[in-house]
Amino acid sequence: MGTEDTGEGATAPITDIVVIGAGLAAVSAIETLRAEGYDGRLILVGKEPELPYERPQLSKDFLSGAKEFKLSHDEAWYAEKDVNVLAGTTAVALDLNDGTVALDNGKKLAFGRLLLATGADPKTPPIPGIETAMTLRTVEDARRLKEAIRSGTRVVTVGGGWIGLEVAASVTALGGTAVVLEAAAQPLLNVLGPVLAEYVADLHTRHGVEIHTETTVEAIEPGVVLTSAGEIPADIVLVAVGAAPATDLAAGAGLEVGDGIVVDERLRTSDPRVFAAGDVALATHTVHGALRVEHWDNAIRQGRLAARSMLGKDGVYDWQPYFFTDQFEFSMEYVGRSAPEDEVLLRGNAEGDEFIAYWRRGATVTAGMNVGIWDVNDQLRELVGTETDPDQLTDLSQS
Repeated sequence: MGTEDTGEGATAPITDIVVIGAGLAAVSAIETLRAEGYDGRLILVGKEPELPYERPQLSKDFLSGAKEFKLSHDEAWYAEKDVNVLAGTTAVALDLNDGTVALDNGKKLAFGRLLLATGADPKTPPIPGIETAMTLRTVEDARRLKEAIRSGTRVVTVGGGWIGLEVAASVTALGGTAVVLEAAAQPLLNVLGPVLAEYVADLHTRHGVEIHTETTVEAIEPGVVLTSAGEIPADIVLVAVGAAPATDLAAGAGLEVGDGIVVDERLRTSDPRVFAAGDVALATHTVHGALRVEHWDNAIRQGRLAARSMLGKDGVYDWQPYFFTDQFEFSMEYVGRSAPEDEVLLRGNAEGDEFIAYWRRGATVTAGMNVGIWDVNDQLRELVGTETDPDQLTDLSQS
């Protein structure tokens, strides 16, 4: 049985850990709980009928047809780890007074510790006809989109963020025609700043993707998207304008929420028995303050941290944000947290899609990105937050 350090040299047994949400943060927490010696009852509640899986494949390898869909673990693994998996089940209410979670099948689960890893849901702006568009969050969404694309199918993506651009690249790989509608002056402008945003836009344009910037969608009608720039023909419309954290369960129970479930640096909510991790967590970062990150690496790390925190073990939210993407020959890793106004320095061959980008605020490196150059991300992570001579960052003679 796992134990919790009471802070007075004694320990108390922890029984019945319930994990709500069946994404990567949840799986990472379960892996860590068992690895750290917790041998009590462990229940995983997920609203999708599928066992947990990693979401990056949905807009990349699986959608493009490069790879088959893959689960994080098969049924045998959960049986071996003695995890009671309730797939296709939704948690509908959380009662903090009696320590229970009500399910949509009428049953209740008691918990000693609870992890909320409920993720996020696609945003659907109030546009006339939005109900006819697709979104991409689940494997069923990806399957429907993939099955609908044929050679020449014209897919219009509303939103030029990571999902929108990854889908555009996958549509092109499937023989379709991709169109991206972006409200800002450039796709990814708020994430990468103007220099790298222009690079990514040019990359897509070279591959035949049609990009419309500073464009507002006014309505979606059969076969067409009505925009501020005119009519855009469409066989399929995909809305990818971001995701909203799934906080209803927490808010209904009286937990503190904002742009996510508010947690401290150990991922504890305002109730000491309840923790949150992954896309839904508005966590207290030891450097950046309140921070909510919707990326693969963060889900893994926060799942591990939440598990350790539930068991009373050491650890805080102190790592730099990290994400990756694959779009055509643009294959990259990014670490840190830059702002659009930060200075950008490039080292390498941008035209050959092999370079490193650094963002600086004053003399301090705020982020780094390696494109087509591998095994350097750990070095970039070490640079983030340090003051570094710009000549060193751009000097190709430096290893």
